[in-house]
Amino acid sequence: MNGKTRTDAAYRTVIIVGSGPTGLLLAADLATAGVPVTLVEKRPHKISNLSRAFVLHARTLEQLDARGLADELEAQGRALDRIRLFGRLSVELDTLPSRFNHLLVIPQYEVEKALERRAVEAGVRFVYETEVTGLRQDADGVTLDVRHPDGETGELRGAYVVGADGMHSAVREAVGLPFPGKSVIRSVVLADVLLAEEPESVLTANAVGDAFAFIAPFGDGYYRVIGWHRGRNVPDSEPLGLDEVKEITRLSLGRDYGMHDARWMSRFHSDERQAPAYRVGRVFLAGDAAHVHTPAGGQGMNTGLQDAANLGWKLALVVNGHAAPALLDTYQDERHPVGRSVLRSSGGIVRLAMARRPWTLALRTALTTVLNGVGPAGRKAAGQITGIGYAYRAPRGAHALVGTRVPDVALRGGRLYEALRGGRFVLVTPGPAPRPYEAGDRKDRLVVESWASDRRTTLLVRPDGYVAWAAETPDEAAVEAAVTAAVGD
Repeated sequence: MNGKTRTDAAYRTVIIVGSGPTGLLLAADLATAGVPVTLVEKRPHKISNLSRAFVLHARTLEQLDARGLADELEAQGRALDRIRLFGRLSVELDTLPSRFNHLLVIPQYEVEKALERRAVEAGVRFVYETEVTGLRQDADGVTLDVRHPDGETGELRGAYVVGADGMHSAVREAVGLPFPGKSVIRSVVLADVLLAEEPESVLTANAVGDAFAFIAPFGDGYYRVIGWHRGRNVPDSEPLGLDEVKEITRLSLGRDYGMHDARWMSRFHSDERQAPAYRVGRVFLAGDAAHVHTPAGGQGMNTGLQDAANLGWKLALVVNGHAAPALLDTYQDERHPVGRSVLRSSGGIVRLAMARRPWTLALRTALTTVLNGVGPAGRKAAGQITGIGYAYRAPRGAHALVGTRVPDVALRGGRLYEALRGGRFVLVTPGPAPRPYEAGDRKDRLVVESWASDRRTTLLVRPDGYVAWAAETPDEAAVEAAVTAAVGD
């Protein structure tokens, strides 16, 4: 191995390509766990206010709460306790079993600012204006071929590489993974504008006939307008004027709110695509590099952030020598089905919004009737859109709670999601004086807490807030075995 040992930095470094929300959250998680991280970005260092994402859902806010970021973002954004679609369909969020029983309207760039600050504080190494041109992996690690801003080429070496570099991922292309799917709607228009009249609600969206429009605030006085018209199917390169945006908005919403002074306008097409694998050897995909969906439901950025939350603690355990590499296979097992489900749900919303034939309009009316309110169907829809309804498959014979999301339950020492800060497992036991299973070298990976209530179940909660193991009346040996299997000796 050219005289190098596995203690050398290159054999522990994780290289993340792409400094969007997914890459930033993952980078900071790994660095917080003591893993050397290099984050490679082909753009100059700048957080753009031209991003498309505007919503944080409940499950993502829980993940950000476990990193100490949710409260500051809540203070910057605007909470909305229901999602209205097609004029009459209302998905109620105020009954969600979450501390965050709402969605948060906040521009992506505010989320990126908070995530970047955390990554910098954790010691992530940033390499900007550097483009990935190739990739080679072997039994010991991965070598990235890169091109620097001056045109010079070079190499970066790490133990693992994560492609979080978007829909046109250079990492995905370098490992030869296809990105099957199709364009669902073309010639979607975007505009950042000032409005003479303030919309009635925080999020304004509707579809009428061949037109659809969505309006959301940036928080700085400007609003993002997203619109589409079935009869205006032109290439993305076609020039876009404010009059076209106004017309689509009037057709969809009845008026254009006096929009003026556009600071930016663009046209794009919306795809549904998913890579068949999120892992190829020592290379992983996350976020838009792994899956892209329509913007309906605002699930894109949220799904990517939850990919990162799932992958980070697993990579940290493996790189730090506390778990076998086989643990990394569970990333594909757990996140690929979620990505597929999000493609279906967001695509379903778009297709219903685009409905024009009598039978599809009748289906939309029927679904509106079924989903409205807080019945089982409405709760399931809310769980899918917000992410709190997803669970991971448990091994056969496991306790019924294994793989399920744990709400922010009360503990004697505070809230669960406060205890999760630092990326550690949390062992929750009955009684006021839990045994010190975290003693010794496991304190960096495990916190022991007890229920604030008289609940008797013993839970081992993963760093991403899902149940790793549970039992009703375990003896000390069973608890010790479960902890050792999850976090190592």
